[in-house]
Amino acid sequence: MIQTFSSTIRRKEMDAVLTCMVDERIGPGELNARLIQTAKEFFSCAGAVALRTPADALKYALKALSLEAGSGVMLSALAPSWQCAVVEELGYKPVVLDVQPENALVSAETVSQGIQNGGRALVLRESLGILPDFEGILALGIPVIEDISQSAGGIVPEAAQGEEAEKAAPSNAEEGGEGDAPKAEVKGKKAGSFGIYAICSLEEQDVITAGGGALLMAAGRRDWPVLKSLAEGIPSIEMLPDINAALATVQIKEFTRNEAKRKEIYALYNRSIMAGKNKGFVRDVELNSTIWSFPIALNSGFKDVKAYAQKKEIEVRLAFEDSIVAAKEEEYGAACKNAKALALRSAVFPLYPRLNRSQIEKISKVLVTLP
Repeated sequence: MIQTFSSTIRRKEMDAVLTCMVDERIGPGELNARLIQTAKEFFSCAGAVALRTPADALKYALKALSLEAGSGVMLSALAPSWQCAVVEELGYKPVVLDVQPENALVSAETVSQGIQNGGRALVLRESLGILPDFEGILALGIPVIEDISQSAGGIVPEAAQGEEAEKAAPSNAEEGGEGDAPKAEVKGKKAGSFGIYAICSLEEQDVITAGGGALLMAAGRRDWPVLKSLAEGIPSIEMLPDINAALATVQIKEFTRNEAKRKEIYALYNRSIMAGKNKGFVRDVELNSTIWSFPIALNSGFKDVKAYAQKKEIEVRLAFEDSIVAAKEEEYGAACKNAKALALRSAVFPLYPRLNRSQIEKISKVLVTLP
């Protein structure tokens, strides 16, 4: 059976973890600090903290914003359900927003409506590696915490580069789905540098993994001192252990290599679904969105697709199985109809660097013939 998700663990990652074990550096320490330095360089942020869970990261990000008790915190209905739990635990009110069906992201218009409903801050989930309308959302003037767990490495190109890339490649809208992999490196502003703070989960199914944990980053120099002050009081039990930090450090250093392989596979899959009944989500791959996995919006029911793929020994999972709207459908389903539909009909197919040629060809054929 070809599993939906599989961490890319090569010899470099194994050697880093093994060295940590041999040196008996298990708890938070030197390698935690090394990971932070690597993250600062990769994400171009002013400062960072490496924590044991993504929930811890969101907790401290919200504390750093110093919102009034009972304030509304806006969340995507397709964000993981633990985000809603953290907001409630801190005494804030979740303001759950619907998404756009074509890209599974909240829009500036939806966020504006959320502000009218009491939203005072936004946790911006960049689902499926697709980057949102940063300009429109930031123009609303509210504090933003980016969740780049699936979009880490994504870039919004400089205006001149973006125009050149659009002229060189066909429009995604014209193709009705996602485009092929970019042919050249794109320079610009990175995902994680648009909000005041950014969280990057390092769990097993995230684009960068440490087998668990999260990075909490401050993009600007003016915002880092507040987070730094909070970080000085964080107990060691909430800090990322060195054994996880060792794995994450290598994963970040190997990101470009892994992403290049993911984009190659993505291009093959994308051509396959163009010949089938189902479609992908709108994204600008030419302008460096991140290939987290291969999600598609199904034309038929998920159970039929899952059963069909399983006969071919391919595991398929729901893209938003742990989302807020999936966990609290009765509470948010009626107001978040787009998110509810996507939670029920968005499937994720295996896409990771460890897949071999025969596996990739097998998955590509199944994508063409899906019910």
